Amino acid sequence: MSLKSSIYKFLRIWNDVDAVKKGKVGKRIGRRVTGRTAGKGIRKLFK
Repeated sequence: MSLKSSIYKFLRIWNDVDAVKKGKVGKRIGRRVTGRTAGKGIRKLFK
């Protein structure tokens, strides 16, 4: 694993913990799911 991907992974976990502390987990999960489905749709469009 490269340094860059390790940093991104660490920051993603850090932000998840921060969202739990602030009580905004649902919003974060919703955005993540929406982003993934949008990415898959765009990928299919330009395939």
